[in-house]
Amino acid sequence: MCKSIDIFQAAITNNELLKYCWKHKLTAEENRVTTDGKEVFVIDQGLHNRQADAPDFFNAKVRINGTLWVGNVVVTDKASNWYVKGMDKKKVYDNVVLVVAGVADTEILTSQGQQVAVMQMGVPQGVMERYKVLMSDEGQELCHQKASENCSSLMIRAWQSALQTERMEWQTDEVRRRAKECGGWDAAYFVTVARCFGMGVNGEFMERLATSLPLSVLDRHADDLFQLEALFIGQAGLLELEIIPEKFHNDLLMEGYFAKLRNEYIYLSHKYSLRPINGKLWEPMGSGRTASLPVTLSWLANMYYQRKTSLQTMLGCKSAKAIHDMLRVSATPYWQMHNQFGQTIKKSERELTDERLNLIVINAVVPTLFAYGRVKAREDYCDLAFDLMEQCKAERNEITKHWEQLGVRSMSAGDSQSLIQLQREYCNKHQCLRCRFGYEFLKK
Repeated sequence: MCKSIDIFQAAITNNELLKYCWKHKLTAEENRVTTDGKEVFVIDQGLHNRQADAPDFFNAKVRINGTLWVGNVVVTDKASNWYVKGMDKKKVYDNVVLVVAGVADTEILTSQGQQVAVMQMGVPQGVMERYKVLMSDEGQELCHQKASENCSSLMIRAWQSALQTERMEWQTDEVRRRAKECGGWDAAYFVTVARCFGMGVNGEFMERLATSLPLSVLDRHADDLFQLEALFIGQAGLLELEIIPEKFHNDLLMEGYFAKLRNEYIYLSHKYSLRPINGKLWEPMGSGRTASLPVTLSWLANMYYQRKTSLQTMLGCKSAKAIHDMLRVSATPYWQMHNQFGQTIKKSERELTDERLNLIVINAVVPTLFAYGRVKAREDYCDLAFDLMEQCKAERNEITKHWEQLGVRSMSAGDSQSLIQLQREYCNKHQCLRCRFGYEFLKK
């Protein structure tokens, strides 16, 4: 839920809201006059400029008393801000043809001494009231409920398409960052896949784990699954007796597998100067979905052992089904009978589920494929990335379930990714003035 904004935030957003109203023509057309009584007719609001220390809108077209003016526009809550911010001394503001002010408390002169027309314009009462509702605790829910009513299905689809592209761009930027920091695309892909195994709650720690294990080290032991498992589980800090529930201590000591893994990791970590992550930083073992964290690491180790985390292998797959078949892997024998060290369960193959494979394709394969295609100028890889999003099933989570109840169904992974982007980057951050649904709510 959105939290109410405080007074300081309101003072900031009032100026932005005034610019928003100018940009989207949310003010009354009639009775537009300058402070000296000249009639103003706005032909084109201009192109919104978000850079600092420059006019707010470029290349606007306004007719003042019948004369057409083409130039820049400054929108501010007080006309006196022109002098407070030193605009009267900067040549970049000499081409301003109109200052739109919430309060017209002074005349405006450029650095050349030319007078600039000033028009007083406030935020319409209805827009202000609806904006306050958006910023209230219940505002987000109201906006979501009104989305289907205010927006046509075509408009919703168009906004979702833009959000999907935006999320794709963000994810590919992350992959490119990893490629730069980790020293190559193979490492970037491996780290991105590993992060997916964190299931969100432990994603950052899984990324830290993967980056702390150089591929040069893993490759030297790629033919020994036991050593790979020791490296993954040991580097995660899970081979310390103190972090395992005491009720399992006797059984794990009698089994001996824990001690074998630990001894192997101690040897390898000393050989390669590895420093493990603090095992206590993970979500506590035995609580929900991360109770099987060692099983997750066993999957990842086995995936590396079978060369399933290879970038070149992934690039050879041309469909979501082919990638699923390629990535599918079982836990190692010990973890087919244990949930954690010393905790025995009924024997099971414990294969990666279709749901998890789907998430890996969406959050690792697709962004890596798109980022790699961008850098290597391979449009076929970029096109395939979008095709895979349409082939993959939509994610089922609280966000998608919420929107489904309001009539916005996710038919593919692209749809669900767009709703995740909407919630995380717009709704949660109160970016209503950048949102199409927010615009329709304010306009109505």
